[in-house]
Amino acid sequence: MPIKFGTDGWRDIIAEDFTYENVMRVARAHAQALRATGGTSVVVGFDTRFQGAGFARVVAEALAETGLNVLLASEYLPTPALSFAVVHRGAAGGVMLTASHNPPQYSGYKIKGAYGGSATPALVAEVERALREPQPHNGPPGSIRSFDIREAYYAQLDRQLNLAALRAYEGHVVHDAMGGAACGWLTGYAQHAGLRAQVTELHGRPDPMFYGVNPEPIPQNLGELMGVMAGETGTALGVVTDGDADRVGAVTAGGRFFNSHQIFAVLIRHLHGRGLRGRVVKTVSGSRVIELLAGHLGLELLETPVGFKYITDAFLEGQADDAKAVLIGGEESGGLSSRGHIPERDGLLNSLLMLEAVAASGKSLDTLFAEIEAEVGFRHEYDRADLHLSPGFDKEALMREVQTYTDVAGHPVEGKKTIDGVKLLLSGGASAMFRASGTEPVVRVYVEAQTPGDVQAILGEATRRVLALDPGQRA
Repeated sequence: MPIKFGTDGWRDIIAEDFTYENVMRVARAHAQALRATGGTSVVVGFDTRFQGAGFARVVAEALAETGLNVLLASEYLPTPALSFAVVHRGAAGGVMLTASHNPPQYSGYKIKGAYGGSATPALVAEVERALREPQPHNGPPGSIRSFDIREAYYAQLDRQLNLAALRAYEGHVVHDAMGGAACGWLTGYAQHAGLRAQVTELHGRPDPMFYGVNPEPIPQNLGELMGVMAGETGTALGVVTDGDADRVGAVTAGGRFFNSHQIFAVLIRHLHGRGLRGRVVKTVSGSRVIELLAGHLGLELLETPVGFKYITDAFLEGQADDAKAVLIGGEESGGLSSRGHIPERDGLLNSLLMLEAVAASGKSLDTLFAEIEAEVGFRHEYDRADLHLSPGFDKEALMREVQTYTDVAGHPVEGKKTIDGVKLLLSGGASAMFRASGTEPVVRVYVEAQTPGDVQAILGEATRRVLALDPGQRA
């Protein structure tokens, strides 16, 4: 069967294509690619999905058979902890058995580089080549040893955080782990760091079915957390991490969802307030607020295509040249990293940074973001639609069509960006972005405007225009 790699590895349905046999094939190809670069060791971890430990053991054995020394996680762990372990242990790379936020029936093989972030396209291409052209390994096998990175990872979080501010906070924090790889990790850190906050864990027992939802921190999956937070007031904070804990979401007192754009903005302002400087890196699907805030604070802004690998590239560039150092980089889906950390999305660190921002200011996330809106003169409202289209839908024709639009829902087009898909810049600071998936017949439409009514009007018309071009919808 053909194994298709995305930007962060390979994902497939368990027992259909994600089988022990195919996982071994990928691991042997990965080992071949690492050996070609002189690599001798690799770190392997897994999340809470079905047979995670079993798949990880198979991967470790296949890697060791082909000459690599393997460090195998002793229990499930978050992806950012696995990525940190690669750097901390000086390994040539890492493997995380996870399908991140995908539905429970999926698992995946995420490839991590020696720097503790997503593999470069060159390494992924080399693994794909090795799958097509496997070479036998005639040398001695490597070893397999277990490891536990929790203490060292917690020490890394200590270095990134203002512990005095965090320890002064005595409010309520609810962490929805969604049954995923962060189960027990945030409460464990609170005990490690001596925090006085009341930390409650929701869905804190590992569950391969993720308590009946897809483990993605978006409103439709957070009904229970919103219900818990509806009864809270003041600076109480709800945080949520996805299936492998690299993405983050938030819910504020009163049960209000606080989206990834808002999180990004608050963390930029907070880190800047701590005296940290550097570039702000955002994907093109990110909010206008990020652009305006970077300008307001005198920070250079770099805009990239969608995908955290582009943000990782910017972090690596900044590590090589301090003049290009990144303060913070983030994407619309809730993945962020900041200066001094590994170039990897980290839902646990970002949860704690949000808490730190609240603790240091004595203000809720809602209040902090309202202050940002006032400072930059723009009110942020946002929504997105994922349109599932017919298999033969011509996505390239759609992108050409979108570029001819002169208005959307009565909002004239004042400019456009084609970094990734097409983002139409509309009057009043609004925008409508159209982006086609590279692997499935899906088109995503992202809309930002200054009122909820404008967002829904623009999103509704944009959606209708896309669907009108799909013969399957018309049928």
